[in-house]
Amino acid sequence: MRAWVLVAAAAAAALLTVAVVRARDPYAEECKIHEYPPTGPTYKGTVSNYIINLDLPPSQRWVQVVHAKKTELLIVMKTIKDIFYTFVHSRKLIASMESKLAWLGSTLPYPFNEEIKGIASAVEAPLGDVVAFNIFYEIFTVCTSIVTEDTSGKLYHARNLDFGLFLGWDIQNSSWITTGKLKPLMVSLDFQKNNKTVFKSSNFAGYVGMISGVKQGIFTLTMNERFSIDGGYIGVFEWLLGQRDGWWMSFLTRTVLENSTSYEDAKDKLANTKLLAPAYFILGGNKSNEGCIITRSRTAALNIKNLDTKNGIWYVVETNYDPWKPPLVIDDRRHPAMNCLNHTKQEKISLGTLYNVLSTKPVLNKLTVSTTLLEVSEGHIETYLRDCPDPCSPW
Repeated sequence: MRAWVLVAAAAAAALLTVAVVRARDPYAEECKIHEYPPTGPTYKGTVSNYIINLDLPPSQRWVQVVHAKKTELLIVMKTIKDIFYTFVHSRKLIASMESKLAWLGSTLPYPFNEEIKGIASAVEAPLGDVVAFNIFYEIFTVCTSIVTEDTSGKLYHARNLDFGLFLGWDIQNSSWITTGKLKPLMVSLDFQKNNKTVFKSSNFAGYVGMISGVKQGIFTLTMNERFSIDGGYIGVFEWLLGQRDGWWMSFLTRTVLENSTSYEDAKDKLANTKLLAPAYFILGGNKSNEGCIITRSRTAALNIKNLDTKNGIWYVVETNYDPWKPPLVIDDRRHPAMNCLNHTKQEKISLGTLYNVLSTKPVLNKLTVSTTLLEVSEGHIETYLRDCPDPCSPW
């Protein structure tokens, strides 16, 4: 009798496990295989290209870009402010916050402070609004980043930029309000000195930090937010109180892309520089096994997960959860991405097949602004705006 009870209990547990697994991915679909070159309902277009001349004074570097995207930038900044206003109804408190944000801009490190001031002047916007736009990535983003190595030792890097979580839901159009507003603001940037490319990036126009970039022949880099109790809010608060020995994470990635001259140097700086917010840095190099996920607290590297092709680790995938922990049940993008990479197989890895992986729901979701593909040896970057028609996961 006891044996039958145990069998029944085991069967019930198995059924429950199946139910839970299914519940994790209500929007899951078969791995996409024909999405590249981009076309169809999930493809919303390419992005414009601009040069950021690092030989110019910082206040002038972004003028061309933000003039071209002035309307889109003003719309995004107004959207962020309107969402804040729905929670704060005190005019006095709002005026105080705007004043503090403008002051915060003056405390940011050079050259970022001067670049932000130049952007505010170019688009005739309050400095506090531009500051808010430049720090909100520290708080409101979820993403998927992948570094892979093919059988010949060539490295590829790709990411979905998912942005706008909790920043307003449009019930009528079943979409995140800020996500939709950000898509026209995406640009591809070529940072140059002496008319030569230093690095390339996919970014928001007017956002002076870097979220995705490639330094030809040396490394590729993307950044994902890491949710933690000791999070970005605390770091920003400490900064306001005058404790300024930590780096804003997107300013660090920009500095690494500008100044690091090797994969190992970039890895060291990303792993050991004190931050205002916890983060995941996903770094790819230009040699076999040069690829890793750096899991950061605000003060230290908690873990570095490396490519190790000899032991069968030919890709690393990072969403927004520590690699050694299971993702949140209602937000498992990691396993669908891994499943599609395994389905693709190492010998068929390319920028095109990575685009297919990142086009598969729920890796592609309602928060996805764009997909960026990076190839280090040629210093190649391509970015596509995305959409996720219903039925589609909200994140």
